Amino acid sequence: MPVQEYNVKVEAFEGPLDLLLHLINRLEIDIYDIPVAQITEQYLFYIHTMKELQLDIASEYLVMAATLLEIKSKMLLPKHEEEMLQVDDDFADYEEDPREELMNRLIEYRKYKEAADDLKELEEERSHLFTRAPSDLTELMKNVAPDEVKLDVSLYDMLGALQKLMRRKKLQKPLQTRIARQEIPIEKRMAELIEDLRQYKGRKHFFDLFPESSKEYIVVTFLAILELLKKNTIRLDQENNFADIYISYQEGGKEEVGYY
Repeated sequence: MPVQEYNVKVEAFEGPLDLLLHLINRLEIDIYDIPVAQITEQYLFYIHTMKELQLDIASEYLVMAATLLEIKSKMLLPKHEEEMLQVDDDFADYEEDPREELMNRLIEYRKYKEAADDLKELEEERSHLFTRAPSDLTELMKNVAPDEVKLDVSLYDMLGALQKLMRRKKLQKPLQTRIARQEIPIEKRMAELIEDLRQYKGRKHFFDLFPESSKEYIVVTFLAILELLKKNTIRLDQENNFADIYISYQEGGKEEVGYY
């Protein structure tokens, strides 16, 4: 007669408090009024079961078993009338509960366990989402013809792009840096932008015109872009409303950039 396999599945517990909380939930016990005799019996039953299955039992499980037995013995001890008479009248109705410390530990453990379960659920939801790291698509945009759709890039769009740029530069800024004050004439920056866009021969992303992260440099560059836009020396393109802004050199504009 063939031997029939019998598989036993033992729930894994993260510690004695986890086992106690499991017993309290399974037996539907009020955590604020724990029947120590019943919970101790069930706890010792699990300990003996793990021994029979030749599972390694950590010392903390045995310490908890001793604690439960100690609490159980205190609950069974008779209360002497002489001791009760010595208690002041104001505290006659109060008696220290030997279960109180264990109860508080279980309540705190349950809070952390529920928080861990919530985080685990969020982790499971996030595991179904896959994100791609940002990539530079500038090379792909060089030979792309500008969209024929006429979209008015307003000053508010430019300010919105500048706000995104400032936020990005702030995140990329090193924790330690040395600040050196440097005066940058706006006319000089305008000439640099014209030369850069001429050599590029295509549309350039708005953010790419700000290679330096200093606030003064960003402000001067932004004002230079506005001046060149006023002179029709550059052109702004936007694929859709609220999309990224691209800048290109425009023939026929007023290129005279002088120092006032």
